[in-house]
Amino acid sequence: MARAVARTMAARSNLLVEAGTGTGKSFAYLVPAILRCLTSDDRVVIATNTIALQEQLVKRDIPLLLETLGATGTPDDDAGPAPAADPAAGWGTDPASRRAIIPALCKGRGNYLSIRRLKLASQRQDRLFSDPAQRRSLHIIEDWAYSTPDGTLSTLPTVERPGVWDRVQSDTDNCMGRKCPTYDICFYQRSRRLMESANLLICNHALFFADLAMRTQDAGFLPDYQHVVLDEAHAVEDVACDHFGVSLGEGRVEHLLGVLHHARTDKGFLSQLASTFDAAGKHAAVDGAILAVIEAQACSRAFFDEALTLVRSGRLPSGRLTQAGMITAPLAAAMATLASRLRALKDAAPAEEDQLELNAYASRAQDIAEAARTLVDQSIEGAAYWIEVSGPGLSDDTPAGAPGTRVRVKVACSPVDVAPLLRQHLFDGKKSVILTSATMAIRGSRTRTIGSAAGASAAKGDDGTRAPFAHAIRRLGLDQTCDTLQLGSPFDYATQTKVIVDLSVQPLGRTKPGASTNVIEAKLSSQNYIADLSRAIVRHIRSTRGGAFVLFTSFRTLDGVAAAIDRELVAMGCPVLAQGRDGSPGAVLERFRQSQDAVLLGAASFWQGVDVRGRSLRNVIITKLPFDPPDRPIVEARAEHIRAAGGDPFSEDALPRAILRFKQGFGRLIRSATDTGQVVILDPRVHTTAYGRRFLQALPDGVPIIVDHPQPAR
Repeated sequence: MARAVARTMAARSNLLVEAGTGTGKSFAYLVPAILRCLTSDDRVVIATNTIALQEQLVKRDIPLLLETLGATGTPDDDAGPAPAADPAAGWGTDPASRRAIIPALCKGRGNYLSIRRLKLASQRQDRLFSDPAQRRSLHIIEDWAYSTPDGTLSTLPTVERPGVWDRVQSDTDNCMGRKCPTYDICFYQRSRRLMESANLLICNHALFFADLAMRTQDAGFLPDYQHVVLDEAHAVEDVACDHFGVSLGEGRVEHLLGVLHHARTDKGFLSQLASTFDAAGKHAAVDGAILAVIEAQACSRAFFDEALTLVRSGRLPSGRLTQAGMITAPLAAAMATLASRLRALKDAAPAEEDQLELNAYASRAQDIAEAARTLVDQSIEGAAYWIEVSGPGLSDDTPAGAPGTRVRVKVACSPVDVAPLLRQHLFDGKKSVILTSATMAIRGSRTRTIGSAAGASAAKGDDGTRAPFAHAIRRLGLDQTCDTLQLGSPFDYATQTKVIVDLSVQPLGRTKPGASTNVIEAKLSSQNYIADLSRAIVRHIRSTRGGAFVLFTSFRTLDGVAAAIDRELVAMGCPVLAQGRDGSPGAVLERFRQSQDAVLLGAASFWQGVDVRGRSLRNVIITKLPFDPPDRPIVEARAEHIRAAGGDPFSEDALPRAILRFKQGFGRLIRSATDTGQVVILDPRVHTTAYGRRFLQALPDGVPIIVDHPQPAR
């Protein structure tokens, strides 16, 4: 893999690599990346999807490799340039021309504390903040600011009112640059200087694709680079779609308006600003801005109430907005007026610090206006538009606004096919792009031995090896001549794990995803389904005495099973941790790690990117094949797009995506050479349907598959 990555960088070409768990993917791309930086003026960007992998690279892998070069130090955004390599070392490179390796961890600007803005917020807290909890949160931030090494959110203690961060974060639109009295000690400027001098940049997918989207408008955050490695690349399409799309949530609008003026308490930025004005005309300008805030608040409520009413009316079965103008509330106009009033007020403000704050708030208001206009007019071609309604306790079939729920409404759009955008802006032939993951290929029946001649030839992208990557190549917009490489895992799956296919739980009314079913019949059978599913889950958990992940595709089913099995498993000595019920995903996972016998019920994020080694996890139970809901707006739009081109949405898109997610779920179990355990599949379609058997064919070679035929008890 390292040789393939090195060749790709030298040729400024593209490479897709599936490398099984335990291969050592990070070393396989870091070594050629570091060599590239040592021997040329090139800059390499490495982007990961999860914080865990980013921390592994920054805190463990890169320091270890730099030590072998003769360099020391930890790559971090406050560490400064790493020392140059020892002339006697350097992996055989020429000492006379060798460059220093300077790594930098890159974070978005909003992650950094602005010392100047913190002082300003502290001076004005009585007029800015409407409740004591906000002031307590500010005081925690003040105490932290004296001891934080990097000034970023990642080290900030938990605060009661996270929104206070908005008052103290670094912001492009109110930055004083070199004129700032705290410029020399500014956390963001220090990280920026390191990033500009660095040749090995580490960031997350979100930052990378935000930068890529900005570059389409001749802007950008990252310095120019010649090579990019996208690890955990199975997430690339979704992240890219998010950043080339537009979204507008009610919370975002209400937060900005509340920061400017809180009507009930008469607190907020504009209220404190009025106290600095002495001329009546300037007071009138503040009053005009406050009236614009009040009008925008009314339009915001109308906009999101109208969106919620549309969802509840039944006119949008999937929440998808199928035509422009379906939301009529003039939020875009109200926010544009507010932006104009704030800009006018900026010119009247006596203090430069207030002018900078007003400039930032005007920019945010204008961004919201443009987002609302884009979403209502549907001005981005080739995008799907929809309304999302969510909230704590709001399960799949709970009405929005039900007692005990706090409904959140968001209007969004995303490209139906992001391939043309990536082909134009990422795979442009000007830089090398390496995409790697443990789950990139679909068929997976043919793997390559690490370090073998077969593996080396596969890097040239022969047709037999490229075929398993067809879905990724098509969806990401890669050229058909891109190189591909498929590598198996060094783990001995034949002895470390087994797969049990349990046929006792019948799916709800459908055989093939997307097939129609009687809604009433489905609801009537749902209780029986959850009861059967719960019994099967308990039976398999009993066989390993806990230590289990139970993976779901629906939070409604997860909640139902959690209620059904909780008491029995706790009595067995297996505490039950349910995502959404027992804390954040990170908190739930940490509690699971600390127990030897816990059972974690998870959906969505727990299918991928979760690493639990050792005895704590010895049983992974997959409750249902992980197909996307066919009525999810973006899924529905993709299906229409494929069908219009004469294709089959199920075989070309739905099935490949589900197989990749299934492989990710399977991959949670064996994370080291000493891990052992079982994977249980409670969806009989893997045994009874032709498409279902494709999932089993995607498993590593040699995995024992046991078909279990227990009779469900009634």
